[in-house]
This record gives sequence, structure tokens and C-alpha cells, in this order.
Amino acid sequence: MGLFDGLMGNASEVSIAEVQREIGKILANNERVEKAYKLIRDMFIFTDKRLILIDKQGLTGKKVEFHSIPYKSIAHFSVETAGSFDWDAEIKIFISGSQLPIQRQLSKNLNIYEVQSVLADYVLR
Repeated sequence: MGLFDGLMGNASEVSIAEVQREIGKILANNERVEKAYKLIRDMFIFTDKRLILIDKQGLTGKKVEFHSIPYKSIAHFSVETAGSFDWDAEIKIFISGSQLPIQRQLSKNLNIYEVQSVLADYVLR
């Protein structure tokens, strides 16, 4: 991820091997990472069982919140593609029982259709 993307708050795709090393301890037996995206220090990870949001807090990032969302809890989601003059695309994920969506800005260079497809594969099962 480029410095400019990081400053703009855009997410970029992260290698699955890197994510496995970082979060392997919190994965369930036989759970595997499908896709992962990094937003400065935070991450959102699509596994075959759930969506994991990682929020690194504080100056050092040593305090970490792991937010686990089973796909069956996702009521609906929306994807907004980047336009000609937009810097980013956006994904909104609405969780059952919550009025506000989880929103993430994605880099214009990221394949937003792929992100939508991964989410759709698991939510629509």
C-alpha cells in the first residue's frame, strides 16, 4: 500500500500468508483466510466462516480489538464503485440489530467487484 493511499484512508489487499501469520491464533479449527484488506493499521479479513475486523488502537497499536461477524449476521451490504474523479470505492456492511453500517473505503485500484463477490459468496449461502 502506498503512503498516499494510507494517508487517504484507502484499503489495499494483503497477502493471505501474511494474514495467517498475524491472526493464526484466533482462527477456528479448519478456518481459512480467503481475502484480506488493510486500512493503514486496521484490517478486515474474509474467512470461509466469518468476517473479522481488526482495530489496532493507540499510538503503538499494541491494543487490538478483534471483531468477529458471522456471515449469517450480515443483513445486507452495498458496494459503490469509484467514478472518474473519485479517489476510492466504498463498501457498507449492515449487521442485524445495528442501525449503522460498517463502512470501509477501498483503493480505486482494488477490484471492488472481487470484494463484493467474496462477500456475496458467503452471505448468500
